[in-house]
Amino acid sequence: MCNHIDISMSHLICNIPNQKVWVRREYLRDLQDGHGEFVEGHWVSAKSIPGRAFYFETFLPEYGALFDKLPISAFVADPETPSVDMALPDLQFWNCMDYGITCIQKQFIGSMDFEVYTKNHGFVKGSYIATLDNYHIHADEIDYSTAEQPDEHKSFNLLELENGQYCLYPNNRMRVYDNSLTPKNPKMPDFKVSTEYYQVENGNEYRLGDTEEYFYDAELAENVDKENAIPSHGILGQGC
Repeated sequence: MCNHIDISMSHLICNIPNQKVWVRREYLRDLQDGHGEFVEGHWVSAKSIPGRAFYFETFLPEYGALFDKLPISAFVADPETPSVDMALPDLQFWNCMDYGITCIQKQFIGSMDFEVYTKNHGFVKGSYIATLDNYHIHADEIDYSTAEQPDEHKSFNLLELENGQYCLYPNNRMRVYDNSLTPKNPKMPDFKVSTEYYQVENGNEYRLGDTEEYFYDAELAENVDKENAIPSHGILGQGC
């Protein structure tokens, strides 16, 4: 009897906030029929498979059933076809980047006003639900993905749009507005994509390999820029 458990698959799926949605019935019928009909649902979880759209698992109370692996385009906020009905490529900008997936809620910006810049329908306003993000699962496996490359990594912000659809958009295709903090006419971002790998241990002359002392004021003194040093006043001698 094999007792081995493949723990990597546990990262394929994550819990997401419970959200009452309406499922387009055609997605429950493999797109063969049911167009224009809707079934009440409640989101349960999300799945991440590299190179595909995020998949959502949904509880359908009318049937006492779970239906899995539906894209974000399968859902609407109200049981009606949106007047501006956007296709999947307008609702999720990038495919999943790795099997590793996590879901968080960014509390600070959660109640702010959102606006996404879609591919084909210009700017559309929305409200925040949560954020899905990818990462590389195991350090001992080859990382073939771009989930942890600073110039390629994207977050997927899950929003309910004002037209009644839902979307998954990266930070650089959104604007976030706060009534107190954001000016009436905010600047247009002119930022560059981050390409740096920031770290603090290597690439400098600071070394502690020659001492076993718990407090290392002396070692610090040998490596610090004397002209620009800030006096410690015994701080390092009081704790670490």
